[in-house]
Amino acid sequence: MVGGINAVLSIDKVPGITSMDVVRKIKRLTGQRHVGHGGTLDPQASGVLPICLGYASKLMQFLVDSTKEYTAVVHLGVATDTYDAEGQVTMENNPANVDQEAVEAALVAQRGIIYQTPPMYSALKREGRRLYDLARSGVEVEREPRKVEVSRLEMVNWEFPSLTLEVECSRGVYIRSIAHDLGQTLGCGAHLTALRRTRTGPFHVNSSVTLEQFQELHNDSAWENLLYAPDYMTLHLPAVLVSQREETQLMNGQPISLTPRSHYAQHLQKCRAYTDDGRFIALVQFNRPLLKWQPFKVFLSKVPSPYSTRDVLV
Repeated sequence: MVGGINAVLSIDKVPGITSMDVVRKIKRLTGQRHVGHGGTLDPQASGVLPICLGYASKLMQFLVDSTKEYTAVVHLGVATDTYDAEGQVTMENNPANVDQEAVEAALVAQRGIIYQTPPMYSALKREGRRLYDLARSGVEVEREPRKVEVSRLEMVNWEFPSLTLEVECSRGVYIRSIAHDLGQTLGCGAHLTALRRTRTGPFHVNSSVTLEQFQELHNDSAWENLLYAPDYMTLHLPAVLVSQREETQLMNGQPISLTPRSHYAQHLQKCRAYTDDGRFIALVQFNRPLLKWQPFKVFLSKVPSPYSTRDVLV
């Protein structure tokens, strides 16, 4: 068992297990106390599930808030209460009059900034209870549409009565709802039959490993070669080098000046902070009224990061 690992592991989850099943397996294999995942996948979905170990779990929100990409298979002619193949049929209509042109036209309304109603079978809460628990009890409640962004939605395969979509979207988008709403617009009903997440933030399915592959490499003591340093999740932010004195201030939760960079920064702009020897020690954001950079995540890094020289503003 290995202790003290602070890193991210990109797992390719298979259908049939929950995201927490993956977390528990990784926790058991690695002996790590702090393990979490960067965005739940439905049990029947597959694909990228980043697993955060140690203090990397303090950065999970960057993954949860990141853009995601999916490949989804939608079946026309049947709607279900869960919006996927696991649910009870609520509507059946012959989709014989639906063609590719009709589907393309119906997809237009689901692109861009949209308001999407979450499905009843979801983990959202109403008065302390999960919606899926209410749904299983036969209770349906009104759900407020939520503002989300679907930056890309394309039909990439047509095998009537099924079609395949590629989706790039923000946090909070339910791909099941896209399938359901498509069926409602077409008037024939539809549900999701397969879902694969191909990207979460910087993590792509092509560079992920299955649990079985991870276990084999773990047994051969080669699993640490699969790990990404925690700051890999934040490489979209600019980076700065700090002095030893500034490091001490950040470790004590105190703001620093970082002159002359303060002259150009926007209010609440965020940066990665590194020491001269390449250790990733904090995330800071600029408070323009105070002309100070305030730490909002601090790390006790003991080893240099492989990304410390990437895009650093000296």
